[in-house]
Amino acid sequence: MTILGNEIYLLRFKERDQVEVFDVITYRLQRCLTVPNFRGLTDMTSCEYFLCLYISDDVVECVHRLGLEGSATQWPVYDIPRGCTVNAGHNLLVTCGELRKIKEFSPHGDLLRDVILPDEVVYTRGRRHN
Repeated sequence: MTILGNEIYLLRFKERDQVEVFDVITYRLQRCLTVPNFRGLTDMTSCEYFLCLYISDDVVECVHRLGLEGSATQWPVYDIPRGCTVNAGHNLLVTCGELRKIKEFSPHGDLLRDVILPDEVVYTRGRRHN
């Protein structure tokens, strides 16, 4: 779940209309958005600047970018993505537990940098189970 503006975005595991959009005050369903090629969810975040959602997918090993009007793109992470958040520069940060990295992507999926996490950093999210 994430909030953007006056709306709550809730992701559900189903074939179509995976993102349900609710009014933040009344909690009434406003509309549904479909994420093409969606297979697994590890996290979701939103970006107020670019008015979009980012969804990390641990099965396809990618990030899905979903525009609020329904446009969708995706790009590979080349690792199992876990958590995701947007930084002050409006770039997407994705934690990757298998490689112990944080990957920073531009809003359109260009890899800007990898930050290797030191051994002292404890990774609290579990591994994907096959």
